[in-house]
Amino acid sequence: MNTASLAHPTAPGAPLDALDAARLDAPGAAAPGGVQIDHLTVRFGARTVLDDLSLTIQRGELLTVLGRSGCGKTTLLRFIAGFIEADGLAGTLTVAGRDLTHVPPHKRNLGLLFQSYALFPHLTVFENVAFGLRARRIPARDVARRVAEALKLVQLGDSGHVMPAQLSGGMQQRVALARALVIEPDVLLLDEPLSALDANLRASVRSELKALHERLPNLTIVCVTHDQDDALVLSDRTLLMRDGHIAQLGTPQQLYDTPVDGFVARYLGAANLLPPQVAFSMDDARYSERDRVACLRPEALRIVPLGEGQLHGAIASVEWYGAALSVSVVLDALPNDPVLVTMQRGLGMTPEKGARVSLRYEAGDVVLIKP
Repeated sequence: MNTASLAHPTAPGAPLDALDAARLDAPGAAAPGGVQIDHLTVRFGARTVLDDLSLTIQRGELLTVLGRSGCGKTTLLRFIAGFIEADGLAGTLTVAGRDLTHVPPHKRNLGLLFQSYALFPHLTVFENVAFGLRARRIPARDVARRVAEALKLVQLGDSGHVMPAQLSGGMQQRVALARALVIEPDVLLLDEPLSALDANLRASVRSELKALHERLPNLTIVCVTHDQDDALVLSDRTLLMRDGHIAQLGTPQQLYDTPVDGFVARYLGAANLLPPQVAFSMDDARYSERDRVACLRPEALRIVPLGEGQLHGAIASVEWYGAALSVSVVLDALPNDPVLVTMQRGLGMTPEKGARVSLRYEAGDVVLIKP
């Protein structure tokens, strides 16, 4: 992994819109940047939550940390924030060229947005956003300007006088985001920021977060989530964790198209894992592979008339999801493990339960991975 440079935060009076330009990018002002974690281990009693984890997050990168409950993703975020108190803690943390391993949370210059927005109900939107600046004793004239800029950045420029209870959940989330951004953090930490939103609002706010990152390309963001769509849509890179270790780290496309094993393949979406002897013909060198399985995504398979594809079987079920159909096919060669096929409605032959069909796919769509 590469290490990029991220300079120190802007001066207290610098406008938020100039966040990127004010970073120490001038000649002769080079400083190590991003986030560097080396050999992090966290234990609570006999339980090891993170085990010798090392990670480099590049300057301006949006990294999503993905994984099931208990995998260590929130512990990783809390370590960066400085909130970990464990009886077994080892490792170092460097942010924007500063060793923060033993620096208390309030001196780390990190923006935090948690699952519960933690807005002060008795304060207006303006005062909520201004809270961190007032705690830093920023002059009043600068507070007013920077709060206005932060609210404009999250598209709430006219809401400073409103109380939080008068806002929707999505708007409250934007207020919390403005409060995290207004202090001009070295790193923005997001802990399940979309989990409290309904499905439609979640997709909308996800798009807004992506657009915000594009407007602040030098801001490093670490977003913890359990939702694969968050990772696929938001990430520059995705870190998938499993039992305190890194299962795979790469772009969302890399994790989806070339997973290292069955766990990664299934976490990033539906995956058909077939024995090589089923997926390949006998004249293919991969047919004799013994230690790996063939991974085929459901959308890579096409249902064709019987005899016109590589695999043969019967349709067990057809589920309609609006524009798409999810079809389960029981293969003659694999009767106990149905194969899933995703197809666009109206394209190709119409699948009917019980029909005998074949499945066709391209050789390049098959990836050999660890089970």
